Amino acid sequence: MGDPGRLLGEFRRAVLLVPVADGPDGGLMPAVSGGIRWIYAFTDEEALARFAEARGESGREWEFLSVLGARLVDAVVPMADGPAGVAVNVADGDGDGSMFFPPVAGIVPEGSAVDIGDRGEVA
Repeated sequence: MGDPGRLLGEFRRAVLLVPVADGPDGGLMPAVSGGIRWIYAFTDEEALARFAEARGESGREWEFLSVLGARLVDAVVPMADGPAGVAVNVADGDGDGSMFFPPVAGIVPEGSAVDIGDRGEVA
């Protein structure tokens, strides 16, 4: 499984490519699953290209922002409407590249964590 603390530290220091959503609202491209908004992020352009291919959208140009992982969980997640986490390299479903950083204490700020009770206790 590896060392979760080390993995989280590497994620926080990594510069990730975050696709921008099409349409008038713009913003970062998310998916919603199980009531959680997942912000897509990729470790490099090749991982983003695999995602585009998996969606059948490899023929179009993808706009993206370069964002530190720490900024995503510390600044972007708290601005989301409801619980949010980060899904990294989601097209790499073979187990080697995909990573999910859910909205829980220790990953996102306590005010955005779904596992923190009303009195600030981990549920």
